[in-house]
Amino acid sequence: MRISKSQSNNLLFLVVIAVLIIPQTRKPIQVFLNKGLTLFGPSIESENNRTIIAFENWQIQDLEGKVVNFKDLENKVIFLNFWATWCPPCIAEMGSIHELYNDYKEDVVFLLVSSEKKQIVEKFLKKKGYMFNTYSPLSNYQKDFNISSIPRTFLISKKGVIVIDKSGAANWNSDNVRNQIKELLTQ
Repeated sequence: MRISKSQSNNLLFLVVIAVLIIPQTRKPIQVFLNKGLTLFGPSIESENNRTIIAFENWQIQDLEGKVVNFKDLENKVIFLNFWATWCPPCIAEMGSIHELYNDYKEDVVFLLVSSEKKQIVEKFLKKKGYMFNTYSPLSNYQKDFNISSIPRTFLISKKGVIVIDKSGAANWNSDNVRNQIKELLTQ
């Protein structure tokens, strides 16, 4: 039996649809596709588009139970990322965040915030070999950060100026981000 070109195209289409519908194959494919987005670094906000956040009493808790008050981070450069283990764009950009963290963990406060259960986050970090700490929100952050989708990442100066505000996956280990961090650390 001979298969026509249109039949083979239809068969290929059905296979692609089936692969995207099956949960075990859908997530890895979505992560792979989102890694393409992480080839590009985020853009720096122009001077007149930058906003300033208030260092208010927003609290987060790390995996060991230590509570961090955002107000106590004033005068520090902050890398703030909202993410989840089920989010393909979040997973796609994690490798570049980890590389940046490895080089700047002594100088920059890395806050990776997820609302998921501690056990789920710990299992994900262990499986991927990521060494950074993650946090759960203890109080509402919507007022200052207006998070409507994840990943959402901010690079914040010592004075609370949002220098980078990026929704979606990005390459956080780019020269552009590294140069901006170096500049913020000298201010």
